[in-house]
Amino acid sequence: MLFGIVLGAAVGIGCGAVSGLVPGIHANTMAGVLLSLQAFLLAWFDPVVVASAMFATLVTHTFLDCVPSTFLGIPDADTSLAVLPAHALCLEGRGEEAVRISALGSATGVALSLPLALAFVLVLPALQPAIDWGIGLVILAVAGYLIVVSESPGWALAVFAVSGILGLFALGYAFLAWPAGGESGVLMPLLSGLFGIAVLLKASHGAMPEQQFRGFDLSRSAVRRGSLLGSAAGALVGWLPGLSSATANALLTSVVGYDSNPREYILATSAANTVNAFLGLAAFYAVSRTRNGVMAAISALEEMPPATAILLAGAIAAVGAYLLTLLFSRTAGRFSGLNTTNLNYGVIAFVVLLSLFLCGPFGGLVLLLATAVGCVPSLVNVRRVYCMGAIMVPVMVYSFGLA
Repeated sequence: MLFGIVLGAAVGIGCGAVSGLVPGIHANTMAGVLLSLQAFLLAWFDPVVVASAMFATLVTHTFLDCVPSTFLGIPDADTSLAVLPAHALCLEGRGEEAVRISALGSATGVALSLPLALAFVLVLPALQPAIDWGIGLVILAVAGYLIVVSESPGWALAVFAVSGILGLFALGYAFLAWPAGGESGVLMPLLSGLFGIAVLLKASHGAMPEQQFRGFDLSRSAVRRGSLLGSAAGALVGWLPGLSSATANALLTSVVGYDSNPREYILATSAANTVNAFLGLAAFYAVSRTRNGVMAAISALEEMPPATAILLAGAIAAVGAYLLTLLFSRTAGRFSGLNTTNLNYGVIAFVVLLSLFLCGPFGGLVLLLATAVGCVPSLVNVRRVYCMGAIMVPVMVYSFGLA
């Protein structure tokens, strides 16, 4: 079985590298591909190889998705808010540092996720009915707190409400999207408009500064605090229904500001992203809940391997993904001197074409509306975090049984 676990982890690292580095491709997509090849693969390999490959893909993706968001400013569904400070550091010539901080956060998330998963499996299953009922209230309380402490609560509420309505529209009519991206693929144009194109349109122009790595400008106390906060947020959204790493990013802004503590925020959100993957696996085995597409794909396998085997594959994948992320962080120097205006317009064109390819005309409409909403925060001088209403409002509506 050990050989099968290692082989599955190796395949997963390769698949996760593709999904993490290529914008628009998610780990769920790669897991779906592996599931579609199930009959062929099981004729040659043990089920543990396929399941390990699926989970290793998800773990690897959580490490490498910081690379395109840092250097290109393209948000992934799980890194929508983290792209803001990461790309800002790149524009200061500190892109490699941002990617390395993200890798460190994911690595600490792996270390903390195992004891968290054990504690959750032992305690939370008995409390699951109450948890399912109360998650909407938790999100509502967090959203209310973020709005009240805003510089302009009125505008913050308006941005949150409008983006929430847009999220309800995009997800409610996601069946209009083309099959290439599927209904969940609508998140790509939705979040890319709010946190990608809207930012790139107002980004600074000129040449990209020389990229240099001068070490981490992050204290040990900030590393400890960011790791613990991020792991706690990732554990929360990994176990609770209807939540994602994007929700964890929004929760973390109430404690760690992405504008006031950008490096700590990058570390915390990366830890949350990776812990979410491991706690999603724990929730699947403990209460039979599929928190993401990868867990749904694993549940569809003809034979379920033991959880310990999949966790071991995830740990092996984390080591490989960490090394790969450090390797790709060194490509930062290739961006030195690039014309940022041309780069931004190139990225915008790529996102538009990708949205149309994945979701068709409906994806183009969602991207256009999301970009319009995403331009509002800078005009009224409020933080872009309130655009997370696009995710938080649908989660609350789902939790309250209204949709």
